[in-house]
Amino acid sequence: MKLLKMLEESKSFKHHKLKTVLPINQSLFHAYFSTSTDSNALCQTQKLSSDTPKIPPAISDSILLDSIQSSQWHFIKQVASTLTPSVISSALSNLKQNPQLVSQFLTYIDFHCLDLKTRCLAIAIISRLPSPKPTFELLKQVTDSGIATNRMIFDELTLARDRFKMKSNVVFDTLIWAYCELKKPNEALECFYMMKQKGVIPTIETCNCMLSLFLKLNRTDLAWILYAEMFRLKIKSSVYTFNIMINVLCKEGKLNKAKEFIGFMETLGVQPTVVTYNTIIHAYCSRGKLEGASQIFEAMKAKGLKPDSYTYNSIINAICKEGRLEDASQMLRNMLEIGLIPNAVTYNALIDGYCNKGDLHTAFAYRDEMISRGIMPSPATYNLLIHALFMEGRMEEADNMVKEMGKKGMNPDTITYNILINGYCRSGNAKKAFNLYDEMLTKRIQPTQATYTSLIYVLGKRNRMTEADDLFKKIQQRGVLPDLIMFNALIDGHCANGNIERAFSILKEMDKMKIPPDEVTYNTLMQGYSRKGKVEEARQLLDEMKRRGIKPDHISYNTLISGYSRRGDIKDAFRVRDEMLNIGFDPTLLTYNALIQGLCKNQEGQRAEELLKEMVSKGIIPDDSTYLSLIEALGDELVVNDDK
Repeated sequence: MKLLKMLEESKSFKHHKLKTVLPINQSLFHAYFSTSTDSNALCQTQKLSSDTPKIPPAISDSILLDSIQSSQWHFIKQVASTLTPSVISSALSNLKQNPQLVSQFLTYIDFHCLDLKTRCLAIAIISRLPSPKPTFELLKQVTDSGIATNRMIFDELTLARDRFKMKSNVVFDTLIWAYCELKKPNEALECFYMMKQKGVIPTIETCNCMLSLFLKLNRTDLAWILYAEMFRLKIKSSVYTFNIMINVLCKEGKLNKAKEFIGFMETLGVQPTVVTYNTIIHAYCSRGKLEGASQIFEAMKAKGLKPDSYTYNSIINAICKEGRLEDASQMLRNMLEIGLIPNAVTYNALIDGYCNKGDLHTAFAYRDEMISRGIMPSPATYNLLIHALFMEGRMEEADNMVKEMGKKGMNPDTITYNILINGYCRSGNAKKAFNLYDEMLTKRIQPTQATYTSLIYVLGKRNRMTEADDLFKKIQQRGVLPDLIMFNALIDGHCANGNIERAFSILKEMDKMKIPPDEVTYNTLMQGYSRKGKVEEARQLLDEMKRRGIKPDHISYNTLISGYSRRGDIKDAFRVRDEMLNIGFDPTLLTYNALIQGLCKNQEGQRAEELLKEMVSKGIIPDDSTYLSLIEALGDELVVNDDK
């Protein structure tokens, strides 16, 4: 007689209202479900507990199968820790046509505790579901768990698929999707080749998923390998495929080939879309090649494709970067005329352009215009304006902008804080800068290399180099790796405060960390030597720069010229000037000022006046320093003449 019938007839079990009752032994049943005070049942329960404390007795595959089929999930949850892979595998084999039930079952057991074979059996069954999402999530768990290699996972999925005589390849495609989601390009490509060896062709969607991943990770080499394989396997490319490959070409800087690819698309019967043209236009614009972008823009319209906001945003941004702000404003008017709605990106490009020009009036006018059109300024909008205000020394207005952000429900982000901290550091307000830094930490906003570089800079300017060194150590202890700019700021602080030895020890630290110095590093060290009158040592650094493949710049030569001039070694100063000219550098205002200062120091006022005429003839406008040197020299000459 079936246990269901027995229970229906038994009053003692009616209280449990079980939909279906399991064919299990009496003692096991009492152990889990009985609420009776029957002494025998209690003894049985106590006996089970004493034999295997906290671990339920193992059950057979038939009991598990009946439990799943009758949805006894509470019971399954109780015995989950005792279920062996073989018991689960056996039950799964009998449920191969019921993926929904298997999916439910897996929510009541610890999927991570199953062996690879059992996991793959479950995944193969669940792949029959209409939605690939459950399969995708389980495969992500398996591939990310480290339980097995890519090959082992693929082989077990193959065995499971063959065992259930499944014709669908969805489980293999989904495996590749899982690797793509986890940003594992090599494993995804390896899986592609394993499918190929088995004679299974991935879908175009799977191939596109891989190509997209390779593009995002800048693995254009893998993109071309896969694309060639797709061609050989006669996997028909979609417009999305071509758009990705055009993007790959653009990323490689092969813009002409990207244009040619459009023709290749069309010969294969695939018509380019707005996205296709936008990709190439954006590539031309990002490289400052506006003429090429304009040609693609016109070709796009000739094909009957209407440019969208993205098209215009790319062009407006590029025009602004060239400083052609009136043309950019005209492009915005063109957008509006054809019914396109600008967005925050559009206005941010214009605001950035006018901020860089120093025209904050127009920048704020565009901010007001975007608000009037119902476009909310983004944090990027505020960051641009706050930075521009700091650049003009309008600190109070910058602080008001931050408050305005808060009123509009926008919290300052890392970039905002970096702008504020850098602004106060540049103005020498170390206290305010460190207060903002503390505020960042309180709000759990992670400081960046830029944050710490600004703080090191202001400590250097305030002659607080012990604190700068301590902060530099703390930064590294927090796992932030110093970059070249941070090292340069620290070196500059020590050089400015006369500790040239410490500056050179930092240079050695850079070498140990394999962070190559640049011309700024060496110029700073040269200036440190020059301030101490050690111009010969500074000269040796110039030679060292050349040996290391670092090209000296105007500042390098001007530092030496200035150093020699201050010492009164005017011949050496002019010798460096000639070397500078021979290399192809034109003298700058600093060059002339240093030479005029040296000549005046040596009471060679006539030669100084000749240099003044020369610099004016070259279009270099003298500044206060130039005239001050000449006035001092003139005064000295008058004193000398009076003495005579």
